[in-house]
Amino acid sequence: MAMSYNVRFWEIRERPDRRKPFQIRWTVNGREKSESFIAFALADSRRAKLMTAAREGEPFDEHTGLPASELRAIKQRTTWYDLVHEYIEQRWERTPGNTRRTLADAFATVTPALVRPGAAYSDPRVLRRALYSWAFNKKAWECEPTEEWLHALDWMKRNSLPVSALAEADVLRRALDAMCRKLDGKAAAAKTARRKRAAFNEALNTAVEKGVLRRESPQGAPVAGAGSQ
Repeated sequence: MAMSYNVRFWEIRERPDRRKPFQIRWTVNGREKSESFIAFALADSRRAKLMTAAREGEPFDEHTGLPASELRAIKQRTTWYDLVHEYIEQRWERTPGNTRRTLADAFATVTPALVRPGAAYSDPRVLRRALYSWAFNKKAWECEPTEEWLHALDWMKRNSLPVSALAEADVLRRALDAMCRKLDGKAAAAKTARRKRAAFNEALNTAVEKGVLRRESPQGAPVAGAGSQ
């Protein structure tokens, strides 16, 4: 993650034809960034906050355009469940049906393994069905999940680890091990495990791009692309 103190700001730009007409723009080491707001006051407040961070000597991330303090806060509150739920939403329309099912299967397998120490849902099969059939199936979002699934998903949201935890070797290993096994604990087919690891790697790369996960672990081992061999 490249950080820079070379930050420049423009005046607020108004674009009357847009739903959010007030846009703030700034550059981080020459890379242009922008955010748009529905009201001038909101844009002005956001611009002032960013300018204050720059004046106080905070470095800004060249990729996201955000100051270091905001990146730290995002890392602390973005969970694995949040990341993959958003990942499904963003790529759903341009993803073929078979790939959608592969992604849902992979994420429904690995997500229950990435929970807080000691946490375990009372009915793993219900949790998996809720994840596969609703949480990671955008088409299903048109209807509310059943009460049974809602209870399972609420538990998942409360116990999902922050994405930043995947920089720890033991947490990453837990995820990789989960993709090699079926729900009953038996070994999964090698072809199935490879498909799941490929989907997992894509999500890790997205986390790196969003700035919520470092590309390397504290020991210097690569995170994005782990287990792809």
